Amino acid sequence: MPSASHRDRFYDIMALLRRRCGERRLADCHGRMAWPRQGVYFFFEPGEVRGDGVSPRCVRVGTHAVAAGAKTTLWNRLSQHRGTLKGGGGNHRGSIFRLHVGSALLARRDDLGCELQAWLQGNNAPSGVKARESVAEQAVSAHIRAMPFLWVAAADDAGKHSIRAVIERNAIALLSQCGQHDGDGVDVPSAGWLGRVCAHPAVQASGLWNVRHVSDGYDPAFLDVLEQCAAGTGSVGGGS
Repeated sequence: MPSASHRDRFYDIMALLRRRCGERRLADCHGRMAWPRQGVYFFFEPGEVRGDGVSPRCVRVGTHAVAAGAKTTLWNRLSQHRGTLKGGGGNHRGSIFRLHVGSALLARRDDLGCELQAWLQGNNAPSGVKARESVAEQAVSAHIRAMPFLWVAAADDAGKHSIRAVIERNAIALLSQCGQHDGDGVDVPSAGWLGRVCAHPAVQASGLWNVRHVSDGYDPAFLDVLEQCAAGTGSVGGGS
């Protein structure tokens, strides 16, 4: 079962990344920055801290182009989460992160101009539905763009056994608050965390803006791989 010591080591690695590279926010990011082609990202959220009441709590882990032969870059994926610069909107049907955040905002607010049922509608929607979602898309962009994040470069062939896939899958399983955990009450989301009202129960239960892998077991050996990437033994994503 997950161990507090493994989570502590994960956050020690995040602190190493923060010292080496600093954090960014998508509000300040663009594609001309020095992004690694392939990597894993870790989002934090204002107001969300670990059990010590001080250290930032990771709320989403993600990567890109895991399927064999996929070509999407790290920045491609981050830009989908960021949304469009013109008008501040975006496409939540192209970003599961945006979809989850939007469903929670719709539960909290009644001024976003669309209904949850329409928001969750498939991979596409009629133009009229999308037009009614514009205010909600802007709200999602504002929320995600304010979230600090870190990332590591992890360059290898795409596939379910790639370094990126291994880090993503195991980090999510380690950080998840779902029932397979050891019940130590550490690193639970705050009472006011937006994800508590997300439409997907796995987000509510896990304390993460993730659904896949939140109920999986994990292999602590992934921490060695992550630390190698963060320390530059592998390659690391960092400053401009």
